[in-house]
Amino acid sequence: MNALAPIIKASTYPDWIYDGSAIPDPLGYGDRAVRFLKALRHPNSSADGRAFQLHPFQERIVRRIYGPRHPDGSRIVKNVFLLIPRGNRKTSLAAALALLHTIGPESVAAGQVVFAAADREQAGIGFREAVNVIREDKRLVAATKIYDAFNSANQIIVRDTKTTLKAISSDGKAAHGMTPTFTLIDEIHVWKGRDLWEALRSGAAKVNDSLTVIATTAGRGNETVAAGQYNYACDVASGKTENPAYLPILFEAEADDDWLDEKVWQRVNPGLQHGFPSLEGLKTLAKEAEGKPADKHAFEQFNLNIWKSHSRDPLFDLATYDSRIFDPDLSDLESYPCYVGVDLAISGDLASVVAAFKHPDDQITLQPYFFIPGDDIKARSDRDGLPYQQWADAGLITVCDGPIIDFETVEDQIRELCGTNDVQEIAVDPHLARRLMQSLHDDGLPAVEFRQAPLTMGVAAGDLERTVNGLMIRHDGHAVLRQHFDSVVASRSDNGLIRMHKGKRTDRIDGAIAAAMAVSRACTAATNNSKYNSPEIDGLFTF
Repeated sequence: MNALAPIIKASTYPDWIYDGSAIPDPLGYGDRAVRFLKALRHPNSSADGRAFQLHPFQERIVRRIYGPRHPDGSRIVKNVFLLIPRGNRKTSLAAALALLHTIGPESVAAGQVVFAAADREQAGIGFREAVNVIREDKRLVAATKIYDAFNSANQIIVRDTKTTLKAISSDGKAAHGMTPTFTLIDEIHVWKGRDLWEALRSGAAKVNDSLTVIATTAGRGNETVAAGQYNYACDVASGKTENPAYLPILFEAEADDDWLDEKVWQRVNPGLQHGFPSLEGLKTLAKEAEGKPADKHAFEQFNLNIWKSHSRDPLFDLATYDSRIFDPDLSDLESYPCYVGVDLAISGDLASVVAAFKHPDDQITLQPYFFIPGDDIKARSDRDGLPYQQWADAGLITVCDGPIIDFETVEDQIRELCGTNDVQEIAVDPHLARRLMQSLHDDGLPAVEFRQAPLTMGVAAGDLERTVNGLMIRHDGHAVLRQHFDSVVASRSDNGLIRMHKGKRTDRIDGAIAAAMAVSRACTAATNNSKYNSPEIDGLFTF
């Protein structure tokens, strides 16, 4: 097998915000946007006359969005991904940009401005920010109608132009039929499903010169809408992908940064030099997070903008797991002892079969297989936030006809493994699997009971953790298995046992469970041989 070279991520930091470089503004539209925003007033502003404070880093962002233009005057930038930690006044800037398109020089007659968030409460925060700015100026109050009663749809209508600003949420009905001229997508990392995202994106495509701004802190996982946009933004920022219409602005710590280094905090939080967020507050959070893995995880995600896995308490560091990606030739594995872990499910979870091949040097190669019911796969994808159909199309999941997983299909895969490999054990939890175990046993296949009880699975989870951390695992980067590892929450008891469980109901960890079972049996096989059976021993001996 040939090892794949590790992927080294190029820096994505937006140095252009601070380097004083020229930002193209051939028609003066960038300057026009800045002047409009500075003419607004904000109720919490400490400036004279409560003038809206556009700090230097924010002004550079505004100029970079609105300055560059095509010869016909249309914006070059159509999409913005602003990744910025908590406390850096993201909401204030977002509300000001929304008003720029509602009552400012970027407004369009009868245009639709949308403030979209994860839920109604979050959407209301940005909307109220915009309303508060309007109510600071009697002229703006006279020019608009504001609907912000508790039970009404949050909306601002400009009397003369009929331009509207609406607040909507991803937990409500999708906004099909809308044609937004400007869309502010707030905290996309906590959005539910894809419906609203797809409705807004398809609606924006109907409008010439529409602008979408995603403003968010870092999220978790790798298979969500947010992760897809984040990964694409990283590709554009690093130069891997060229797209002048997509502007990534990524304030995030680097992988090798010291999370306790205040210089890192300053670099990642552009507002710190202007007094926000509170430096003393960050010091307090960091101090409390020392020695508390969950709090450290949260600090890195929300205050340093490090994109995290699903779990606050992971079983192992996924970077270590990812460093062991190889290009496997399955035919090379046929002569190695193989240990199989089986985790069955009927409808809710996935069924998983994971083969662990033991190399002569004690390294272990994992080869997973997954099974899912075919009925209503889109609804399942929306519920779990995972691309099941794409995985199925890529051959990473077997789709079973009907509403439940066909155990005969799972059994066929196990038999195929036994037919081509040196399978030593097939570890199966008897729950749901009595008939399967009996069928395998009747044909002389080495099925063994492996109850998913706290003691047995605690030992298995420990074996898996030690094997991964010891750089003894090899795999091909299978996306589904990685996602299942990514979703494991590891609880550790005082006696050292580990419990693998889900962070939330819709997480899937079946592949991780099956992998732990298979790896544990492979590890046990390497240590339970009696010295009396060693071919190097001749005759009797004593200690």
